Amino acid sequence: MTISVLDSTLRDGAQGERISYSVQDKLHLVETLDELGVTFIEAGNPGSNPKDMEFFKRLKKLRLKHAEVAAFGATRRKDTRPAEDTNLQQLLGACTATVVVFGKASPFQVKEILKADMTENLDMIAETVEFLKANDRDVIFDAEHFFDALREDRDYALKTLEAAASAGASCVALCDTRGGALPSDIKEAVEAARKALPENVALGIHAHDDLGLGIANTLAAVEAGARHVQGTFLGFGERTGNANLSAVIATLELKMGCKVLPEGMLSQLTPTAKRVAEITNITLNPALPYVGQNAFAHKAGMHIDAVIKNPSAYEHIQPETVGNVRVFLMSEVAGRSTIIEKLKKFDPGIEKNSETVALITKKVKEMEHWGYQFEGADGSFELLLRKTIGKYRPFFKLHYYKILGEKPRPDNSQCSFAQIKIEVDDKIEVTAGEGDGPVHALDIALRKALERFYPAVSAVRLIDYKVRVLDASTAARVRVLIESTDGSDTWTTVGVSADIVEASWIAIVDSFEYKFIKDVEKKFRLLL
Repeated sequence: MTISVLDSTLRDGAQGERISYSVQDKLHLVETLDELGVTFIEAGNPGSNPKDMEFFKRLKKLRLKHAEVAAFGATRRKDTRPAEDTNLQQLLGACTATVVVFGKASPFQVKEILKADMTENLDMIAETVEFLKANDRDVIFDAEHFFDALREDRDYALKTLEAAASAGASCVALCDTRGGALPSDIKEAVEAARKALPENVALGIHAHDDLGLGIANTLAAVEAGARHVQGTFLGFGERTGNANLSAVIATLELKMGCKVLPEGMLSQLTPTAKRVAEITNITLNPALPYVGQNAFAHKAGMHIDAVIKNPSAYEHIQPETVGNVRVFLMSEVAGRSTIIEKLKKFDPGIEKNSETVALITKKVKEMEHWGYQFEGADGSFELLLRKTIGKYRPFFKLHYYKILGEKPRPDNSQCSFAQIKIEVDDKIEVTAGEGDGPVHALDIALRKALERFYPAVSAVRLIDYKVRVLDASTAARVRVLIESTDGSDTWTTVGVSADIVEASWIAIVDSFEYKFIKDVEKKFRLLL
């Protein structure tokens, strides 16, 4: 069976904490989701603010391949004719072929929030849909608070759906607006709605994640007869978020035999997730199903050994199916199998009893005893392997760096200064940087010095910085873990020292060198 997907990242997702999209961000997200092949992209209310008005104006210039962008708004206001309702006029002004309108299904919401009569609410729903249909719009009706409404007044809740369907809505979505429903509630409600609606009206589900059941409830709705699913691509949204569409899509296709995306596009699921996170300026949750960096990560030595023999021992699908990769985490509990798998990149014929494997195993255990942690530092671990087997050359030589701090902080100015001297191929570069702290200043100074030789450094952006104190004293060693991105790939590096600046320096240098090595390898592959 075919399932249509409505992605609400631009509307419901934008209501999440610390989420704020520029107009350009929204356009990039539309292009990204269209490339993946979702059916609808719900793009917000064109009349809610000047930013959305500009977005819909610029949207008209995009040429999309798969998705249809839908404007979103409410039913007409009470005591107002649809043709005189400003919000409905703005919905028409967005010039989208599809419009999503929401209306109240709950008697409580009608009486206490809208302050409207129950009969008038049904008229508001029907007249709004009729008006939009008369203006050549396809209409998706969102029945807000439907699951609460079903408990309050079953007959009235179903009448709101019938009002929308009779007026011409092509799809009716049942909204678990408060996110309090269980899968059993979803199943019962969908079955009741399906019986009440004509067969030619698609039935949809809009689930929130307040109980942690957004995905489960969405899948339960499909099992019960829904053929349209709504959510946000990475699950973020108001309160605890919405149903995570990246997991919903993959599960529908891989576990339930549904057709959701265009042929061959499921393998773009993880790259799309990374792109959405990058545009949103958030770190992709590593624990997300299917698309997170830990979704196919293995740490225990026995697990790793089993996966090497047969991945199905501990993996429910092949990671490549959704565009992800298998990861073997390096740590004190990982066996030689982990090291061998990582070394195969450089020496496919390497054996378990190799001296190189023994040397690296010993080195890793010594460094982890000192305070390093490689399970979350893939970049630094690869550099360690390269250094041990002779597949590494430094990209620059440090002569010195100097740090100066100023306290109290001057008004409205930065308080740390760094000077650095490096050498690349017998060429000397001396630069300085100002920052909000010593590490920030040092990072700026190093970037300035490297840009002359490696312009790609300007693409590297730090997205996470963690410090862990390893000993309980003022002279304690610290572990610094930084996560970096170039907008396409993400990698993590680690440094350990009794000096937090030095630990940070080690991690920063590893980050840049990892990027440079990857660029060199990519260029070499293109030349072959």
